[in-house]
Amino acid sequence: MKPAAFEYKKPATVNDALDMLAGSDGEIKVLAGGQSLVPMMNFRVVRPELVIDINAIAGLDYIRLEGGNLVIGALARHAQIKASAVAQAACPLMCEAYDWVAHHPIRTRGTLCGNLCHADPASEMPAVMMTVGAEMVLRSAEGERVVAAANFFLGIYETAIRPDELLVEVRIPAASANQHFGFIETSMRRGDFAMCCAMALVTVDNGKVASAAITVAGIYDRAMRLGPVEAMLLGVSPNAADREAIGQAAVDAYPIYGDQRISEEYKRDLLAAHVRRAVDQALGKSLSGGIA
Repeated sequence: MKPAAFEYKKPATVNDALDMLAGSDGEIKVLAGGQSLVPMMNFRVVRPELVIDINAIAGLDYIRLEGGNLVIGALARHAQIKASAVAQAACPLMCEAYDWVAHHPIRTRGTLCGNLCHADPASEMPAVMMTVGAEMVLRSAEGERVVAAANFFLGIYETAIRPDELLVEVRIPAASANQHFGFIETSMRRGDFAMCCAMALVTVDNGKVASAAITVAGIYDRAMRLGPVEAMLLGVSPNAADREAIGQAAVDAYPIYGDQRISEEYKRDLLAAHVRRAVDQALGKSLSGGIA
């Protein structure tokens, strides 16, 4: 199939793009990498009246450290980020997760910001952003606002972006030396969307867990932080954490429903095992002195 008819515009600056977003009252889609948008248009899952292609805007592909944050622009491609020494040092969890994101040809074109705006509940990057406490910088013709990742993802393909806004950059707090992560995923094939993906990020001070973030993708209608599991880890010695109880707490945290891919029972099994293993990885690194 081919997409329904649409108007196409290619702004030269961010301000031009924002004026286009503000000046249209129909459905608008922003094109960056197009790895999800174009197939959805071809199958007419989405039928935008206007497509704004931002690829001609210079200077939006930056990856840099700024004020203690890893800052990534709207046109930074997945492959660029994964290969960046700056990104690897500042957010090793993200670079680890990139081994599971699609396939190399897609990563060379797709963008992090586009992926986050797409908000697929089985995608790894929204879960990473929630785990590390990232912030989304949204800009419109009226000004700029910053939205925490925890408030950005609202449901299946649904985010907090208003129709007149553009996600111009992502800000990720740089990892500290005493921060350690674990990452586990199961998918039908390597590079497919996750059936279940779990990640853990812990900070250990004086032999105790000082902070913890546990997030899963592929189970709910969005990436989900598991607050009850995180609370179980706080103040606990890494070698004393009850891994079995942690897995059960993950299953009990929020309601789980089967879908057309996998049953409720299998989701529960995957979730318990993946959270347990992700936490075990993170705590094991803290005990061995391994890098995050």
